[in-house]
Amino acid sequence: MTTAYEQEARGTDHRPEHNSQKRFTDQPSDRSTGCPALVFRLMRLLPVLMLPGLFTCSPSASLHTYTGRTMGTTFSVKIVLPARPASPDPSQVNSAIDSLLLQVNQQMSTYIPDSELSRFNASSSTDWFAVSADLAYVMQRAKEIYQLSGGAFDVTVGPLVNLWGFGPDPMTAQIPADEAIRARRKLTGSDKIHVRLQPPALRKELPGMYCDLSAIAKGFGVDKVADYLYAAGFTDFLVEIGGEVRARGHNQHGAPWRIGVASPSADGGVRKILDLQDAAMATSGDYFNYFEKDGVRYSHTIDPRTGRPITHTLASVTVIQPTCMDADALATAINVLGPEQGMRLAEEKNWAVFMIIHDGSAFIEKMTAQFQQRFIHENQ
Repeated sequence: MTTAYEQEARGTDHRPEHNSQKRFTDQPSDRSTGCPALVFRLMRLLPVLMLPGLFTCSPSASLHTYTGRTMGTTFSVKIVLPARPASPDPSQVNSAIDSLLLQVNQQMSTYIPDSELSRFNASSSTDWFAVSADLAYVMQRAKEIYQLSGGAFDVTVGPLVNLWGFGPDPMTAQIPADEAIRARRKLTGSDKIHVRLQPPALRKELPGMYCDLSAIAKGFGVDKVADYLYAAGFTDFLVEIGGEVRARGHNQHGAPWRIGVASPSADGGVRKILDLQDAAMATSGDYFNYFEKDGVRYSHTIDPRTGRPITHTLASVTVIQPTCMDADALATAINVLGPEQGMRLAEEKNWAVFMIIHDGSAFIEKMTAQFQQRFIHENQ
């Protein structure tokens, strides 16, 4: 997740619930947008901290900050206001941000009964189902990352998550029978969901298929807000929703936005500090939500390729990409793939990726050369 640099030393450490093939479930209404929230449950997103107080110079521009709740977590938008503002008034900006986040909820929430995605999930038809251009676009990108990751990222994995007791229903802490796993796997696979961009529509091959965009929609929401701010004339800003962050330009001190990657250990802390400029970052981890049965720990992160919880040692993965939608989805994919397969894919694609890996009672770190270029210093 994310927190940023302010002149005063008061960083925040949000820890929203975040699921590797994340799930939306019931949640109270969003206080900032007045709409039911998109809820990311069952996996906590490892915080990415926007660090305070590293600059001593006086700010040359004012900073407008707007915070609230959306998608079952918090959001923060920081905008550097120009000395001679020609852009919209900050109050207008706040209202526009609320409207954008409300729109994303109404398109992609699985909690709102009449959202576009909920209505598509409820439909038993295998004909084309008309949707917004945004929903078709996100679903198309989800399918592309499904192919890119060899099926590790799959927005249709919900039936398996529920089967293992990590969905909205109370956990049973029971190991599903092989037959039950095989039956649920027949209802999964993003290759069974078809997308038409013009006119925008979705089609499912099987009536019982269920799509959940929790592992990509939050990043898309960040991008929507960032794209709006840039179109409105702002060139320096930081947008964060529940840990997913996108930065453009500089902070109010004229320096790049400085971001910290938090440790997954119980005592917390910041492990890495880096500059983020004209890029997006997301972190995915798996260390809070699990159950134990007969001495075996079962992770809530389900590998769609096997229908079973992951068993590797990757504690968290941070990904930097041009868009937050891609960073969000790729962090999830690599978290499922694990340290070996995930690092091979990242190096093959020249992605900026940072991993924290369990090593007994300690942690070890691995990063690609692309991430190393943004790396500033240790902070342990």
